[in-house]
Amino acid sequence: MNSPAQSAGATWHSGTVGRTRLVAHASLHDALAECVRLHGTLHRWAATVPQPQALQGRGVVYVASIPGHTDVVAVRHAWHGGLFAPLTGDRFFMPTRAPREAAVSATLQARGVRTPEVLAYALYPAGPGLRRVDVCTRFVPDAWDFGAVLAGHAATIARPIAERAVIRLLAQLAREGVLHPDLNVKNILLVPTTGRETIDAWLLDVDVVEFRTTPARQLLALNLARLERSIRKWHSRHDRALDETWLAGFLASAVAAAT
Repeated sequence: MNSPAQSAGATWHSGTVGRTRLVAHASLHDALAECVRLHGTLHRWAATVPQPQALQGRGVVYVASIPGHTDVVAVRHAWHGGLFAPLTGDRFFMPTRAPREAAVSATLQARGVRTPEVLAYALYPAGPGLRRVDVCTRFVPDAWDFGAVLAGHAATIARPIAERAVIRLLAQLAREGVLHPDLNVKNILLVPTTGRETIDAWLLDVDVVEFRTTPARQLLALNLARLERSIRKWHSRHDRALDETWLAGFLASAVAAAT
């Protein structure tokens, strides 16, 4: 996978702020470097900004406007998931996942797959060969994840329209040779289009995405199996009854849309 500077259309700049390595779009680098100088990390800086919205994932994701710019960013601190998360926490081996996330994001966008644009990331020393990481992506307003839609919490997004958008995304991923090994209801973002006539589905957590030459039907089956598992797990975790008839119809529609 290429570096962000090789993969994205924007010019990237890498520099140091004390012991921090900051990699950012060149036009934003100086402003973000000043944020690091003043607050120690990008995440701490974003936490000081009056919040129009704070998002909860593995940790709090803060939304902030970059000083002197119109760009609004979502700033998250990276954490491991999975079985060994209690041991590994937020420490990653160099070069961390951040460069790959930036490069994959750019590649997906070039292929027409919507995903938030990575604007910057910062690496902080955390021991020999280890780093902690903050990542800044362009903020996508008025969006809800698929889990919120299934729960009926997304008042501005009609569930049938959202489901059709997710099905279109699944078909697109299959066509473009994209496998998301951790596809789940929380990393599919539903975003109203301009004018709000339709809904687009965006892909999140793309650092684990793989590009394959596997036949589209097989890729669809793999992505769909992972999403089905997540839908079942989500309903169980939130003690919500799962409509098996709906689920069977949703899966069948996804298969039909991709053939």
